[in-house]
Amino acid sequence: MRAVYYEAFRSPPRLQDVPTPAASPEGVVVQVHASGLCRSDWHGWMGHDADIRLPHVPGHELAGTVVEVGSHVRRWRKGDRVTVPFVAGCGRCQECASGNQQVCENQFQPGFTAWGSFAEYVALERADLNLVRLPEETDFVTAASLGCRFVTSFRAVVDLACVQPGEWVAVHGCGGVGLSAIMIANAMGASVVAVDIGADKLSFASSIGAAAVVDASESQDVVDAVKAVTGGGAHVSIDALGHPATCFNSIACLRRRGRHVQIGLMLGDHAHPKIPMDKVIAHELRILGSHGMQAFRYDALLEMIRAGKLVPQKLIGRTIPLADAPAALMAMDQFAGTGITVISAFQE
Repeated sequence: MRAVYYEAFRSPPRLQDVPTPAASPEGVVVQVHASGLCRSDWHGWMGHDADIRLPHVPGHELAGTVVEVGSHVRRWRKGDRVTVPFVAGCGRCQECASGNQQVCENQFQPGFTAWGSFAEYVALERADLNLVRLPEETDFVTAASLGCRFVTSFRAVVDLACVQPGEWVAVHGCGGVGLSAIMIANAMGASVVAVDIGADKLSFASSIGAAAVVDASESQDVVDAVKAVTGGGAHVSIDALGHPATCFNSIACLRRRGRHVQIGLMLGDHAHPKIPMDKVIAHELRILGSHGMQAFRYDALLEMIRAGKLVPQKLIGRTIPLADAPAALMAMDQFAGTGITVISAFQE
């Protein structure tokens, strides 16, 4: 099969033929029809993820059809249309037993702990626990766009921050994660202030539901600007980028007893950012992390999509063929364009 492949971190990936995977007894092989490009893939290629063993095929946001089923799999058949959370549980540890597969102690992550979906086929483990059946009305490109950024934002806004109607939500960074969080928070009845340095991204944020924007490239003090817009501070603030500055600003712009959710990855030199701990204590702030979403929670997300409350396809900026993925992956640190990029063509 054809796949995007690299043998060393930070060396240019290339498109080449590699062996087609086989299904394990508890797993399946999926023919990939769409795969999102995520900054997590860029972090992996940079060598920021300790789980990756070289050589490697990246890609963790995927949708496709089952083409091979392991001997112990009971819920799935060839031809089933599926997607999968980027964190898949083992089904045997304490976290899985409590329903928290997104922080499984022995998690499987396509594109990180195993070869991923920048390929014609991908092997997925523990299929009965982790696969998600796609409604017929959900196309593969839209389904792939949910795989990491959208579902992580859904868990952050709905399950962790428990955003309520009428609250103010600040979203720092208007890439795929931030735009997803804006759309979801707006659907939950919150007012959203979007923060970014790109006028095009802020304009797009307004078009999908942001009530106000703060241009961090022009504002002398982002925290004061957010507090002014929200009348004293956000009830919920999300760092959707993953940078020491956005992390600090997200916590500092909260009102008393506010909730900060960290979605943007803090890896490499950014792993230990400075935070305003004095405010965390004095104002009883809550700091939360969002790391994916369980397969069983997709039902609530897909129902909101079916009802028209969420329209994730609006966040898709462009689709590309697999041959263009190596260059697109290497360029992800440039934050060019708006919306999510999805690989949608895997054959020449």
